Amino acid sequence: MVQLSALILLSALSAFPHAVLAEHHLDSDAEPVLDSIHDRRQASSCNFPNPPASSNVKLLDGPIVVKAGEPFDGKGLRYGRGLTCNPKDETGKVDAVFILEPNAVVENVVVGADVQEGIHCRGPCTVRNVWFENVCEDAVTIQQKSGVSTITGGGAKGAVDKVVQHNGGGMVNIQNYCVQDFGALYRSCGNCGTQVARQVKISQVTASNGRRLAGVNSNYGDVATIEKTARTTGVQSMCDTFKGNNVGAEPDPLTTNEPNARDIAYGSSQHLANEEI
Repeated sequence: MVQLSALILLSALSAFPHAVLAEHHLDSDAEPVLDSIHDRRQASSCNFPNPPASSNVKLLDGPIVVKAGEPFDGKGLRYGRGLTCNPKDETGKVDAVFILEPNAVVENVVVGADVQEGIHCRGPCTVRNVWFENVCEDAVTIQQKSGVSTITGGGAKGAVDKVVQHNGGGMVNIQNYCVQDFGALYRSCGNCGTQVARQVKISQVTASNGRRLAGVNSNYGDVATIEKTARTTGVQSMCDTFKGNNVGAEPDPLTTNEPNARDIAYGSSQHLANEEI
């Protein structure tokens, strides 16, 4: 059993509600490199765009595949698949709106409510200024084996479950983002067949009416870092920990928004590293 010192507990409480619960295996090499032009650290905007319906783009034949070196600029138009959402039906990439090849970029898009899946990243990707009007299954699914994916600008509404689903490895950097009426902003896959240590960094996020910002698997060494710049209203938990598995079973919940280990400095933020399953 890990015991908290008074100093650690005081530090955690002073950071609340922006403390983060996670596993202690921090990979310092995974610090994201941010583009100085596109990814400036600024407060997230919650002004969801509403392009005219007359300009909607319906992708009835399948998702748009975006390749590296060929950024897709949606020009602020609304893209959809003409589908009726069923959040319990995980159909995968076949029903996605965009599939991003490794190192691909998609930007300036509104994803409509007539979708089942949103964006699937096959490798490290950049999702910039993309707005999800009503998340069905997931908004963004990360499948990279390693590296850093960045979700910057934009926002998501109405995710009954999660906004960002991290099935692969490496790190996800979520910044300058708005999320409303959601289950989880980020979830490390709790029951994927292949499990690895995953990392997420959340900064400059404005979140309202949600269950948790992040959910991570302590037993696989996940790390979540939530900077103090995150602003929350009506969010029940900053971070919950789970005991994940690789057999498809429901992961066991461990802790909910409570520090249970030692304190580690990480840049301008703070996270608590879990040392106990």
